Amino acid sequence: MTFRELVVAYLQYPAIILYLGLAAAGIGTWFYQPAPIGRSLLAIAVAVLLFPIVWYGLHRWVLHSRWMWKVSWLAATWKRIHFDHHQDPNHLEVLFGSPGNVVPTVAIATIPVGYMIGGVGGAAAAFATGMIQTCVNEFFHCIQHLSYQPKNRWLATIKRRHMEHHFHDETGNFGITNFWWDHLGGTHYAGASARPKSATVFNLGYDDAAADVHPKVRDLSGGVIATAEFRARNKAK
Repeated sequence: MTFRELVVAYLQYPAIILYLGLAAAGIGTWFYQPAPIGRSLLAIAVAVLLFPIVWYGLHRWVLHSRWMWKVSWLAATWKRIHFDHHQDPNHLEVLFGSPGNVVPTVAIATIPVGYMIGGVGGAAAAFATGMIQTCVNEFFHCIQHLSYQPKNRWLATIKRRHMEHHFHDETGNFGITNFWWDHLGGTHYAGASARPKSATVFNLGYDDAAADVHPKVRDLSGGVIATAEFRARNKAK
């Protein structure tokens, strides 16, 4: 896959079109009811700083939790937003987050703090920033999962770190473009030699024993959870 093909595929995905539209709506709201420039810039800066912190916290303690599948009304959500992605990391249909989960999360993380800083205009600026950051994050996520081989050293490095998260040990390297919080949280590792291979890298701990007690995710998955054949197929890649 060429870089141009990757960009075209990315821009055609409905979730990305929606996120860009919401970012534009936030910018439009700011123009309609602007906050002072200083307060707007502060709201944007806070949103930029919050994004990697919120992402790391959600990725580590929610998406990789072992409690969501135990709650019947959350099991299907957990399956869609992360279990399916780890079951088959390069499956395009579940590569992007579900808008029904992403948009409220960004709104909760940005709008209140933006409003406290600059009222409606500050909230709009912070929300638009969060949606733009989401699009940027998803673009690099595409680079990491699709068959594009980056020549840039930094891109190649973050792709290796993320692939280690998916194919070696899912309990580390939670970042996409920003691994500062992995370093601070003690979850960063560089290379497969840094830690043992995880037995739960594809099923996130939701194995047959867990499914026997809490079967909803397995039922929704057609009775299949990270089979030995799947592991062998991905190990060969």
